[in-house]
Amino acid sequence: MVLQLHDLQELFGPPIEGSGEAAALADSPAAAQDCLRICTDSRQLQAGDGFVALVGERFDGHHFVADAIAQGARAVVFETARLDEAAGIGLQQLQQRAAERGCLLWGVNDGLDAYQQLGQRARQRLQVPVIAVTGSAGKTTTRELIRAVLAPLGPIWASRGNENNDIGVPLTLLGASPEHRAVVVEMGMRGLGEIERLSRCSEPDVAVITNIGTAHIGRLGSRDAIATAKCEISTALRPDGLVVIAAGDALLDAALAAVWSGRVLRVALAGDGLAAGTMTPDLVGSIDATGQQLQLASGAAVPLPLAGRHNARNLLLALAVAQELGVALSDLSGLEVDVPGGRNRRLLQGGLTVLDESYNASPEAVLAALDLLANESGRRFAVLGTMLELGEHSLDQHRRVAARAAELGLDGLVIVDAGAEGRTMAATAASLTHLAVVSTPEQAAEPLSAWLKAGDVLLLKASRGVALERLIPLLPEIPSFRS
Repeated sequence: MVLQLHDLQELFGPPIEGSGEAAALADSPAAAQDCLRICTDSRQLQAGDGFVALVGERFDGHHFVADAIAQGARAVVFETARLDEAAGIGLQQLQQRAAERGCLLWGVNDGLDAYQQLGQRARQRLQVPVIAVTGSAGKTTTRELIRAVLAPLGPIWASRGNENNDIGVPLTLLGASPEHRAVVVEMGMRGLGEIERLSRCSEPDVAVITNIGTAHIGRLGSRDAIATAKCEISTALRPDGLVVIAAGDALLDAALAAVWSGRVLRVALAGDGLAAGTMTPDLVGSIDATGQQLQLASGAAVPLPLAGRHNARNLLLALAVAQELGVALSDLSGLEVDVPGGRNRRLLQGGLTVLDESYNASPEAVLAALDLLANESGRRFAVLGTMLELGEHSLDQHRRVAARAAELGLDGLVIVDAGAEGRTMAATAASLTHLAVVSTPEQAAEPLSAWLKAGDVLLLKASRGVALERLIPLLPEIPSFRS
């Protein structure tokens, strides 16, 4: 969404007083209507763009304020207090350079807050629905399923990659254009208050909460706190908006009821265990005998583009959004979805089938992946790495996952962790015929080379920090699968 200079003036007040051309531009009617794209990366800056200097964990955009002006930025927003320290240039000198290049300057107290205000302004300019998605697991997959089921409406804009945080959400909103018929925004969090900010920035029409699990429990301390944090998505939900959730979670029901009194639509798969006292689901589906279709209670059927009950449930969440926005189920006969790498990816490595779920992991996501593996034919193996940010709950959650692997009777398990979590998992899964503990993803190739043969299925699952995808290029080198 392209903003205008007068948006910056309305949000941040008059530009810093300059001289020459910049001063004239500030007062001209033409300048008030000038359109500009908002950019935070000077390497991508084009002449006429607006540049916002952000401070991150590993970067500081103030180092590039002068460069942005030299590259033709029409407007620059920076934190006044960081100018001398980070940019290495005083305000007076910066004003002079800006005046020479026709660039308007705005000094603010908080660059990130300013960027989110710009994202919010872009959202307010949009004349299409905004759908926000959060949850402990399945956010990205559900985001892509929503994008896919809304495709009959026309072009759909959605968060890309990991653009689900304080910077990514306004970036997504600013990237939408008038041609898009809906915007899907993913919202992640690491603590209380983050999703509240993202909700205020995006002002959603529909909010989707995939589930309440134990991801980030080390930071928040309990599932109750996680539920509270996820339900912050309703903070700036339109009063006539809709929240879509999976049925049967009493904790989620209670947390949502505490902050939202508007419409709620609950979905469930036939056979889901629903907690006593929870609300009856509004949309129910079942996986047909082929595993290829989702049958709805209405009699309609929709293709299942991704395997597993967890993905069927995610599709139900997406279908609830489609229903809200008027998409006919008959328009979804050719439903396809493309998820980012390391999620729901099925690879063939010679005679080996690899279920690549290596991108990230929470306890609930690992359990879902193990159930997916359990439904595969042939011998079943898994490489599991540690799950991060579980705090004092870490050993219990790793024990829980390993117990499920043992219960399923996997033909082999490689644990990528030589620390306490790895030892706990190994002790819990000691009944498995083949079991190994290694320190790195690359070391997992050694036990696998002794175990695997053509026709086997191998699951890869771990938190992002484990980088389990480093094992994948080594799999074709295992003698049994050399072509």
